Order: sequence, then C-alpha cells, then structure tokens
Amino acid sequence: MMSEQGTGPSRSSEPDQDGESTQQAEASVDRRAGLAALLDSDEFSLHEAVGGWRGFMESALPGLVFVIAFVGWGGFRVPVIASVGTVVVLVAARLIQRTPITQALSGVLGVGLGAVWAWRAGDASGYFVPGLWINAAWMVGVALTMLVRWPLVGIVMSLVNGQGTEWRRHKGTMARYQWGSAILAAMFGLRLLVQVPLYLSDQVAVLGTAKLVMGLPLTALTLWAIWFLVRTPAHPEEPEAPLPPTR
Repeated sequence: MMSEQGTGPSRSSEPDQDGESTQQAEASVDRRAGLAALLDSDEFSLHEAVGGWRGFMESALPGLVFVIAFVGWGGFRVPVIASVGTVVVLVAARLIQRTPITQALSGVLGVGLGAVWAWRAGDASGYFVPGLWINAAWMVGVALTMLVRWPLVGIVMSLVNGQGTEWRRHKGTMARYQWGSAILAAMFGLRLLVQVPLYLSDQVAVLGTAKLVMGLPLTALTLWAIWFLVRTPAHPEEPEAPLPPTR
C-alpha cells in the first residue's frame, strides 16, 4: 500500500502483491480444472487437471476424515459430523482468503448429499449412495451423447476451442471424440463396478478408501487419456475426409 505521506510505496506492498499473485494463480487453476485442461494443446498439466494441490486436498480430505472417523469411532454420526465439519472449514478458509470457492462448493454438495442420506438411513454406508447414483447418471448420460453422435468430449472441445459443429463432419475427429467419450463413460462404469459390491457387502472402510483412490487420481488419469487421444490425429499429414452431410 502507499505510505501515509503519499511519497511512495512502502515495503509492505511486496507481500500484498505476492498474495494477489497467489490468489490469481489459484483462480486460474480453478477455472481450468477438469475437462477444461483439454484447452492446452501443447502439454497436459496434471496440476491443473486436479485443481491444484489445494483442490486435490479439498476433494480428498472430507472422505479421508470420514473413513478415519468410521474406523476410530464406528457408527455414522461421528463420521458424518466430522466430514461435514471438514468441508465447512475448507470453505470458510477460502472465504477468509477471498479465493474462488467453486471447487470447494462442489465438495459441499457431494458431502452434503452423502451426509443427509447416511443420517436418514442411520447407516454409514448411506454416505456413499449419492455418489453411486451420480456416477451411474454420468455414465448413462455420456453413453447417450455417443449414441446420438454428439459425444460429450466433442461438445466440450467445440465450446472451449470455438470449433462450432464442423468437427461432426470429419470422420477422424468424430471417431476420436467418440473414443474419448467412451473412456469417460468407462471411468464412471469402473467406479460402479468396484464400489457397488463393496456397498452391498457393507464394507464401509474399504468402500471409502476405494472412493478416494478412484476419485481425483482416476479422473486425472482419464483426462490425460482423453487429452492424448483428441490431440493426436490418426494421420496428421493428410487432411481428414469429411463425412457425408446428414439430414
């Protein structure tokens, strides 16, 4: 800030500038997290794909606290309260620091739904039910976009790169976007394949651990596979043959 006499900047301006730079960097990571990482045509940033280390912690910590509390105390009340309390602290920290809370709020939604479900069911395993339904909905939704030949990956790429709908007329591009969407649907399907049996057998601690491992780490690996696929044309030296016009 300026000195009281207005003669020039004080030394205290340097930390403020550093703080602003950190906040800007975090805002940039938040905006580019997830599928937005496909924007970068030169390299894939794992850091940005998972929302930075802070985003990773905000995603993993509530679930980790839930598992630890369940192993330590059992039941459902203590794990649910501990998980919800963790999310509240994470969001409050962002509000105090005036950093973007978009990714933290997504954690609030997931934890909130799980907490309500577990509390109403009176069972700790209910904490994971909303996540299973969400994964099922995403898997079916992505599969439907492929079925109608509007693959989700193609839609996202057209939005972030301004491609319009021209990509639908090129066989190679359409195929890559279909395969990319198939990889995304497979990620959701794999989660269900592993986690549903654990839920049905009431293995809460193992289910919680599986959910953590198959959360952001699996998402980042999936995004890398999609990025690699859509950024690597099958025959880059030859122009792609357009598909016949559709009615």
